[in-house]
Amino acid sequence: MVQPDTTENISRIARTFVEARRIGTSLAEFPGNVPTTLAEGYAVQDEALRLVEGFIAGWKVGRINPPLDGVDRLTGPIFADEVALAGVEPVAMPVFAQGFAAAEAEFLLRIGTAPDPAKLRYTVDEARAMIDAVHVGIEIASSPFPGINALGPTVTVSDFGNNNGLVVGADAEGWREGDINEWPVELWINDALIGAATSATMLDGPFGAVRYLLEHMAARGIALLPGQWVSTGAVTGVHPVTIDDRVEARFDGRFAVHCTIKAR
Repeated sequence: MVQPDTTENISRIARTFVEARRIGTSLAEFPGNVPTTLAEGYAVQDEALRLVEGFIAGWKVGRINPPLDGVDRLTGPIFADEVALAGVEPVAMPVFAQGFAAAEAEFLLRIGTAPDPAKLRYTVDEARAMIDAVHVGIEIASSPFPGINALGPTVTVSDFGNNNGLVVGADAEGWREGDINEWPVELWINDALIGAATSATMLDGPFGAVRYLLEHMAARGIALLPGQWVSTGAVTGVHPVTIDDRVEARFDGRFAVHCTIKAR
């Protein structure tokens, strides 16, 4: 069987995902040949970014386990119209009802200083110094394609890293003086405890996720801007959700973030 041109394949995947997200429909199959490398997956993401409208309010970081070609994290854009501020009442977050949908308890770090585009390597301490706020939150992972995670990280990368929203909770008071890696984190769905962990289990932690993102985006030639959020990775895991589920993330026994799940 003759394989289609790689450029054609990249363009077709990007166009199909962008259109499916625009109209809120699902995809029964992956819309092309599965990207064989992370670089090819990011080529799809870059093409999709050229096609889609909307301001990028941040970037999600996820773990690749086991690593692929020595890379243990991936990233995707978070668009401003999919970012919600937590309130007293749970905010309703949309997902693709016939696609993939999950909720993740995450630390959200805000970039305070624009990185030097010529700087390609960072330490965790250098990354931490570029952050001006840490909040607690929930990432909504959702894709029109239900098998997005099952087919591996190159596919996850190709559809905006499987991000479909962010709930920004309270300022994580004490983050400058303490170690948020030690804070206990829980994810509850419909009043049942689904996952519990600390971010000490997440490679080099939330600030390490920022370090990765700074290096990764410098290599791609994409500018990171002050005020953008970094959703730093699922502390307790990736937990599937369905329509009308109630989600609560708890941090350090002091902070809680709520949302409900609705169909797009």
